Amino acid sequence: MAKNTEPPADDGKKLPIEDQLKGKTLQVYTYMIKKKEPVGVREVQRDLGFSSPSVANYHIEKLVEIALVSQDEYGRYFVVQKVQVGVLQAFVNIGGLAVPRLSFFAAFFTTLLIAYVVLNFDNLNVHAIGFALAGTAAFWFETIRVWIKRPIS
Repeated sequence: MAKNTEPPADDGKKLPIEDQLKGKTLQVYTYMIKKKEPVGVREVQRDLGFSSPSVANYHIEKLVEIALVSQDEYGRYFVVQKVQVGVLQAFVNIGGLAVPRLSFFAAFFTTLLIAYVVLNFDNLNVHAIGFALAGTAAFWFETIRVWIKRPIS
C-alpha cells in the first residue's frame, strides 16, 4: 500500500489563532490588552517602536481579521476578545502588569523555606532544607525564564 504524499487540498480554512497570533502581531495584541482603552495606529507605532504607522496598521488589521480587535467610531482600536495562546498562558494580568504564574509558586516555596528555617532553627533537617531549596530554585528559575521570554515589556 503506497502512502499518499500529496499535501492536503486548501479548502479555504483559516489558520488557528495560535498560528496567526505571533511575533509583532502578538506584541500589538498584548500591548492593547495592557492599555485597557482604545488605541490609535500612531500610538501603537510610537509605543512599540515600529518603523512606520503602516507596520502597526498591518498588525492591527490582522487582529481585526481574526476578530480579536475592533474599531470604534473615532478610528481607534480596542480588544473585543481575550484569548490565551502560547506564551500568554504563562502570565496573569494584575493591574496592567503581566506576572508569570509560576512566580506565585516561587514565592510560596520561598516563604515555606524561610518559615521552616525561622521556626526550626535549633533543629533543622538537612533533607527538608534540601527539598525546599530545590523547589524554590526550580520555581524561581522557571519564573525568570518565562519573564525573559514575555511578549512585551
